[in-house]
Amino acid sequence: MNIGKGLVRVDKLKLQKVSNKIRSNIIEAVYSAQSGHPGGSLSSADIFAYLYFEELDIDPNDPDKLDRDRFVLSKGHVAPGFYSVLALRGFFPVEDLKTFRHLGSYLQGHPDMKHIPGVDMSSGSLGQGISAATGMALSAKLSNDKYRVYTLLGDGELQEGQVWEAAMFAGSHKLDNLVVIIDNNGLQIDGKIEDICSPYPIDKKFEAFNFHVINTDAHDFDALHKAFEEAKEVKGRPTVIVAKSIKGKGVSFMENAVEWHGKAPNETQYKLAMEELERAGSLLCQK
Repeated sequence: MNIGKGLVRVDKLKLQKVSNKIRSNIIEAVYSAQSGHPGGSLSSADIFAYLYFEELDIDPNDPDKLDRDRFVLSKGHVAPGFYSVLALRGFFPVEDLKTFRHLGSYLQGHPDMKHIPGVDMSSGSLGQGISAATGMALSAKLSNDKYRVYTLLGDGELQEGQVWEAAMFAGSHKLDNLVVIIDNNGLQIDGKIEDICSPYPIDKKFEAFNFHVINTDAHDFDALHKAFEEAKEVKGRPTVIVAKSIKGKGVSFMENAVEWHGKAPNETQYKLAMEELERAGSLLCQK
């Protein structure tokens, strides 16, 4: 990475506290619904924290402002993490997270741009989010708007052909206002991504589509900061940040366990998870 010596360091402690709250809210929401996807939500928590508390130019008091940065959750099933960071950022009340996936709640299993403040694109069908984000980035270019567009994909999602159609389009149209983020936790619903239908090497594939590639650690805020700052300096092509992560990160018995891709904890598991996260939060408050 070509990072300037004057790069301002992020407030890691603040972001670590936000991430821990996101993870607690994920467990709370999925347990309350007895449905949802905790594994990928937890692996994405640090990315969500960085985007919404450090990177994105957004305003919870004016969620539809025309010059805001756009974010598309292409891996829409990790809505528990997305909803949590939106609530913590002030787009809607945190207590509403307990209504996740309940009948009549506006916080359903996938993001809905018509009913949820702060959601720029409805998503859920894998592969479609990156296409929508690419369209937004092209629109900004055609209108000479300065906003940037970010989209988060799962690594299993890279098995969708539509992802590569969008990548081909973004690369050929030199959309340097587009940042694609891959939550590379190595697991999908049926097992290891490399055993199901390997997308590796992810970086080389995106390079072939004229992307600037950055490999980084999804759980290191200094590394994330360097990656996103580097992306801002790239001209003439889009950027992909391949963020190596741990599925279920933050809850010991969920980490790297494929069974937590899409199931809710029972009461005992819920209490154990919340106790772990509460201890982690207490330790952060002592720093």
